Amino acid sequence: MNTAERRIMSQRMSVTGGAVSLLLIVMLAGCASGPKASSDAKIKQALALDTSTSVSSYVLGPTDVVSVSVWRNPELSITVPVRPDGMISVPLIGDVKASSKTPESLASDIKSGLGAYIREPQVSVVVTSMGSHEFVDRVRVTGAVRTPVSVPHQAGMTVLDLFLSAGAANEFASLNDAMLYRLLDKEVVVIPVRLGDILERGDIETNYSMRPGDILAVPERKF
Repeated sequence: MNTAERRIMSQRMSVTGGAVSLLLIVMLAGCASGPKASSDAKIKQALALDTSTSVSSYVLGPTDVVSVSVWRNPELSITVPVRPDGMISVPLIGDVKASSKTPESLASDIKSGLGAYIREPQVSVVVTSMGSHEFVDRVRVTGAVRTPVSVPHQAGMTVLDLFLSAGAANEFASLNDAMLYRLLDKEVVVIPVRLGDILERGDIETNYSMRPGDILAVPERKF
């Protein structure tokens, strides 16, 4: 694994571990008097993060499915899952390590292996199912909503999109006290979201774009 791939894999592991911590913090916050918003500086940093993806390049892992195409050699072209041991089986060359590699790096390794049998093979690898990212790349909404949900993140998704996917609020919701929880490095940043203003006044100032791993928590009113 080269330096870039190690950095990307480390980032993925950090995101996975951080997601678990984030869920625990949100669950504990629901038992407390209410979470406090982070500092303005931290919120500004968290909102400046790229919301299109959680990692800079896709890294393969077990349960991903890849399509390997070898130009002019259809008998060598296959679609296979990455096994739990991180390997895939490729005609002629046998097992090749796929886990922790980018599709481009895997294609290069397969090309090198096939070079002993085929003159100047041209290989491409396409990920057809991203099973290993199923939970890392999700966003969640909890609390006083009709149906708390965990859904795949999509580019362009906003707080309002996620809120509506949960069936909107129930009758106990305190909409203007909602909080968005986002990982910034290893720290959880708590960002106030005024859902009431978004829905009732059309004020979209806090209708932030969602980032993979984000959790929107809608608290109940205090009676």
